[in-house]
Amino acid sequence: MLIHPQFNPVALSIGPLSIHWYGLMYLIGFAFFILLGRYRIKQFNQSGITFTILDDALFYGVLGVILGGRVGHVLFYQFSYYLAHPLEIFAIWQGGMSFHGGLIGVLLAMFFLARKYQLKWLAVTDFIAPLVPIGLGAGRIGNFINGELWGRPTEVTWGMIFPHVDHIPRHPSQLYQFALEGVVLFILLWVYSNKPRSVGAVSGLFLIGYGLFRSFSEFFRQPDDGFMGQLTLGISMGQWLSLPMIIGGIFLIIRSSRLHVPAHR
Repeated sequence: MLIHPQFNPVALSIGPLSIHWYGLMYLIGFAFFILLGRYRIKQFNQSGITFTILDDALFYGVLGVILGGRVGHVLFYQFSYYLAHPLEIFAIWQGGMSFHGGLIGVLLAMFFLARKYQLKWLAVTDFIAPLVPIGLGAGRIGNFINGELWGRPTEVTWGMIFPHVDHIPRHPSQLYQFALEGVVLFILLWVYSNKPRSVGAVSGLFLIGYGLFRSFSEFFRQPDDGFMGQLTLGISMGQWLSLPMIIGGIFLIIRSSRLHVPAHR
């Protein structure tokens, strides 16, 4: 059996300033967003995205992730707690972010960005979708370094003991999610979007891919104590929230199949 290394969550300290690994993972995600986005603009870009719009997309997206992720966590996972402690809603340094809430926040942010530059909303989301998985994977590495979001008990040979939790071997579910939501999803979207696709197709694949990968990994992830982790029929909140993503993705794929496929410029 493996034992979690119990990394120091602080990567670097300079006087009173502490840089946490999880924060560095966010920076890695943002950096790859810009680098990959600039590469795609130079190589092929049928959506009308420019370097300036890409920079704005990052700014709008960061706001969407933070605000949407926090509001989603409050509403989806600990509504009764925050209803009794409303001031703690703003204590984001204590943790508590929801991917699905962050997704809604980013979609709204991209809607306003598209209006600002008079672009099609789905054309914008199609462009940014392949740029997102690297950041998602980096976030899961941050979860692993922090020793959070551990998995369910297991007897597999690669089961890992998280000493700060208990001495029961568990699935390293953070690494499963890194592999699926980060690596595999990135490869699928990157390859798929390298050919001309109808508007909405790439966004649809992202929704389906993430929804399926997240739903699968939830079978190995320990539901959060004190949260609305395990719900009806033994299905977790993460799985319930992924279901509308999958349905929405299928709708976009079907819709896009009836549209004209643009040629790369």
